[in-house]
Amino acid sequence: MPDGETKIAKPPGADARFGRGFLHDIWYFAALSRDLKPGKLQRYEILGEPVLLGRDRKGGVYGVKDVCPHRAAPLSAGRLTEEADGRPSVECPYHGWRFGTDGACAAIPSLVDDQDLDIARIRIRRYPTAESQGMVFIWISADPRFDGEPPEPPPVFEGAEGAPKFVDRMDFDAHMDHAVVGLMDPTHAPYVHGQWWSRKAKGQHDKAKAFAPSERGFCMTRHPPSKSNRLYRLLGGDPQTEITFALPGQRWEHVMVGKYQVLALTCLTPVHDRKTRITQIVWTDHWVASLLAPWFRRMIRVFLHQDGDMVNLQNEGLKYDPSLLWIDDADRQAKWYQQLKREWAASREARRPFKNPVEAVTLRWRS
Repeated sequence: MPDGETKIAKPPGADARFGRGFLHDIWYFAALSRDLKPGKLQRYEILGEPVLLGRDRKGGVYGVKDVCPHRAAPLSAGRLTEEADGRPSVECPYHGWRFGTDGACAAIPSLVDDQDLDIARIRIRRYPTAESQGMVFIWISADPRFDGEPPEPPPVFEGAEGAPKFVDRMDFDAHMDHAVVGLMDPTHAPYVHGQWWSRKAKGQHDKAKAFAPSERGFCMTRHPPSKSNRLYRLLGGDPQTEITFALPGQRWEHVMVGKYQVLALTCLTPVHDRKTRITQIVWTDHWVASLLAPWFRRMIRVFLHQDGDMVNLQNEGLKYDPSLLWIDDADRQAKWYQQLKREWAASREARRPFKNPVEAVTLRWRS
């Protein structure tokens, strides 16, 4: 190594093997905007890190590490206060240390006037946060000392207009990777979700879908949905749907029925390496959604629980750390996800632009 050159350390979590590590330097879904109330401190765990998410009394959202550096008490158990200059700060419940929403220490009450301590040098980690379309996103940097602003805004989803019509959440006892590939798996529905609204396994038929690369992911290009799914029939007209996946773990289906639209967005947020939070959000201006609202809510809940039950069953095999067999074309989306994850980790480590490895192709499978 030449003199004066510093070796760049491998970012924590940059292990891109399937079922290992997490992506950094990217936006993760954290909460709905309505989840965060002014003055309330809320504790989350994201990528195995304790995070305090809050909203100051002027409405701004913020995120900081939920550990006081003094004696490790959770700051979320304290209270939101205000400094003499009007800036908001969080007060630790143990000894009253206060930290601004920028992470800088604002006060240590136990210090007396002649004790020389530069409290400005004491900081807790700050997590950049942003609101978009009624959602709160958090930027997780590979560098815990990162104190700037993310180089790009949070994602925007076509059709996410107004207040969500339906929301449901569930924690899967699985690593993020297993939750993601389960989400995009096109052939499990007849076996896991064999309800009256979808075709049973005995009615499976060949399918061919065109895929194309998209920003940080890929999409199943707009097409008429399967006639075997009775849910689409309830929408009437001639529905056309496009399904998109993007890193780190967002999948959305945008359906157009004439002038009406439905957006079903699923956000995956890793809690830690053995738990992933699934948030299902639906926006729609279709009159059918209001008419059948209770039924739709129950249907979404049933779907999530069925997937959750299968994850728990799958864990019985995964605890033996088996090699997994992936086949084309049914598992091509899972393969793409693994390639996308590796490329993202490699591009961040090399500090170069991300190069999407997905190419346009038509995939065929039976379901």
